[in-house]
Amino acid sequence: MLTEINFDGIVGPSHNFAGLAFGNLAATRNAGRMSHPRDAALEGIAKMRANLALGLAQGILLPHDRPNERWLAGLATTMATAGPALRANAMSASAMWAANAATVSPAPDTADGRCHLTVANLVTMPHRSHEWPETLAQLRLAFASPEHFAVHGSVPPPFGDEGAANHMRLARRHGDPGVEVFVYGESGGPFPARQHREASEAVARRHGLDPARTIFARQSAEAIAAGAFHNDVVAVANEHVLFAHEQAFAEPAVLYAALAERLPEVEIVEVPASAVSLEEAVVSYLFNAQLVTQPTGGMALILPTEARDNPRVWAWLEELVASNGPIRRLVPVEVRQSMANGGGPACLRLRVVADPAAVDPRFLVSDAKLDLIADVVRRHWPESIAPAQLGDPRLWKQVRAARDALLDALDLRELEAA
Repeated sequence: MLTEINFDGIVGPSHNFAGLAFGNLAATRNAGRMSHPRDAALEGIAKMRANLALGLAQGILLPHDRPNERWLAGLATTMATAGPALRANAMSASAMWAANAATVSPAPDTADGRCHLTVANLVTMPHRSHEWPETLAQLRLAFASPEHFAVHGSVPPPFGDEGAANHMRLARRHGDPGVEVFVYGESGGPFPARQHREASEAVARRHGLDPARTIFARQSAEAIAAGAFHNDVVAVANEHVLFAHEQAFAEPAVLYAALAERLPEVEIVEVPASAVSLEEAVVSYLFNAQLVTQPTGGMALILPTEARDNPRVWAWLEELVASNGPIRRLVPVEVRQSMANGGGPACLRLRVVADPAAVDPRFLVSDAKLDLIADVVRRHWPESIAPAQLGDPRLWKQVRAARDALLDALDLRELEAA
């Protein structure tokens, strides 16, 4: 009964362009622009509908309570007294990028035969460092069955952990034992390396993974410097396929050999830098795509429309599909508001291989439930947020009321005080 479920983060009503993520070139480039939270959330809902249309299982994670007054209280201040920088950090809607929610090891990989999830600490960036308590509360509610799941707290600082965005799993099929690949960075370039090897090793130990089927691979310094702040900006894996840029890893040949030894069925689809440069890969978010197995067979690549709009990227992808390899279909989706803040389709989802019957049904969606969520968004989400509004108490009240309306609609009031 094990299947892959994509849990998408619903874009929160405080979605704004404060440019808080150093090293995320899109977020920095668009800092100070007016955001459109309502459009952003509806784009995400449309992406989930596209997943359902492909026959995929789909779940949700909810926006966090914003502004985060409890975090500010720990800093001995409030939204009324804090400076603009702290206010912006407290209003961040970055929890929408559920790929950073946790690292997930499915039951076939773990020593106790349960699916293990470790919430990411996100300590490198202040605006994300205060997310994990609310994320943990949601994970413990959604995956509450002790027979099927083990949900762990965060790896302690200073070891930075950014969750599934730096973790890949390859297996013959989702329900088979897999090989888990933890990708870490090293400091020294113009931007910080957010995933530390020590954090990845701690997660692997917590999850009871077999060391013989666990790989630690270093992200290339060139990729980080080009704006690949997470590995999922330059590589994505699904079942037996690894789809990656030629310059994604510091030692690609070593990684590929280790994968082939542990999973003989592995297929490496590598995009050469001569066809698509690192810069083009980052701008188009070619690799920040959902690589999924279609129920009818073959794999589909769910990409941002920016990849389709880039002639070199799209030409290479069309040749890839025509080659009759494992990736058979391209599905462009519109997530421009998320992209403008540095998050594509893959950033918006957390992959969990599990029995859907073991998951709290309130976190699983159908088209009808997406209709309900979309109605709440249309009625309560702000149409736009200008940077100057982040200090406006009226916006704070609207944002909190919007989230409360969603909690009511989904019968998830337990999260009100999470």
